Amino acid sequence: MSILFDKLFLTLKVVILLILVIVSSLFSQIKSNLIKSNSIDVSTFYDSAHHWYDITDHEGIISPEHGQKKYKKTAVSKIADNILLFQKNNGGWPKNYDMLAVLTLKQKEIILNSKDDLSVTTFDNDATHSHVEYLAKAYVVTKDRRYKEACLKGIEFILNAQYPNGGWPQYYPDSTGYRKYITFNDNAMTGIMNVLHRIVQKDPIYFFVDESFREKVRSAFDKGIQCILKCQIVENGKMSVWCQQHDNMDFHPRDARKFEPAAICNGESSDIIFLLMNIDNPDKYVINSIQNAVKWFDESKILGIRVKVIDAPFVKYYYHATDKDKIVVKDPTAPPIWTRYYELGSHRPLFCNRDSKPVYSLAEVDRERRTGYRWYVYDPQKVLDKYPEWQKKYAPGQNVLKPL
Repeated sequence: MSILFDKLFLTLKVVILLILVIVSSLFSQIKSNLIKSNSIDVSTFYDSAHHWYDITDHEGIISPEHGQKKYKKTAVSKIADNILLFQKNNGGWPKNYDMLAVLTLKQKEIILNSKDDLSVTTFDNDATHSHVEYLAKAYVVTKDRRYKEACLKGIEFILNAQYPNGGWPQYYPDSTGYRKYITFNDNAMTGIMNVLHRIVQKDPIYFFVDESFREKVRSAFDKGIQCILKCQIVENGKMSVWCQQHDNMDFHPRDARKFEPAAICNGESSDIIFLLMNIDNPDKYVINSIQNAVKWFDESKILGIRVKVIDAPFVKYYYHATDKDKIVVKDPTAPPIWTRYYELGSHRPLFCNRDSKPVYSLAEVDRERRTGYRWYVYDPQKVLDKYPEWQKKYAPGQNVLKPL
């Protein structure tokens, strides 16, 4: 009996050792890849940085200095330290600043003194979830515990911000106006869900998330998927895609800014479908959601036109300045394109001005909005390109695309 016990104990030790070796190998590979690249991807910070430099933000606490210097992507600790500086005391982050900026002492002082301003923590323009992801990678590279602790605090903020129905607002805790709506615009909820999915899938960059905390994340992710399915627009029994924002109580499409009407929205919906397509062994509800969305994208594509940027007299608006304009031109060789909005009910391509009045062509949009907003998108084509591979794996014999 003693010999058998010794053999079992030895076998157990070998199994544990093998597991540790595998985990260590995976971790070392991730760290090696990050070090080899000599940087961490910062593309998710571009949207907020663009708003800081190029769009006048009348709510920001600091503005860029003339000739503001920027860190190179290789300055991982400097960028991560900026992220720590911008993190609010509730664990979230504001939007529309550049995490790569070499901040002046005055700028740092202003940011530090605003740590208790919790009205600005948001998921808009890739805020918060992008900071969490960067800090996780920075901890892998540097082993600086401050980055791990701030990352975990950011994840906790995300979990606290989730509604009981599974959705996330644009801002938290501020719930004024459209900020309280479940928000897909500007990669808000999908950005959160992608981070949570990587944690659930035990991506090695989140090796430091323990199992009890991971289970909380798993629960939040599962509730998020159910919320997404409930938000998908159904008209007269026919399912299409999603709006940029949905009501936080009954899930119906909602208006946001005056030029952002409740509508069928193709850019945000493409991001949602990519998220759903990345789920391993999806259930019938997720499969049905993807099938209907792909069918909508195929049926709503527009052929024979493209958007052309042309020179125009320089003008300075309240939020931006430009010497360009945009027009739609006919081009039989142009790839498929989609308008950002399609009108609920009629499914007509939809545009809007700051007076909230809908119009039905780009030419009817004021130049300020023509040049300051993206009215046409190509994102659904990426979904259509990925669909055949996904369909063969999870919906064999049920190809919803029209034959060529």
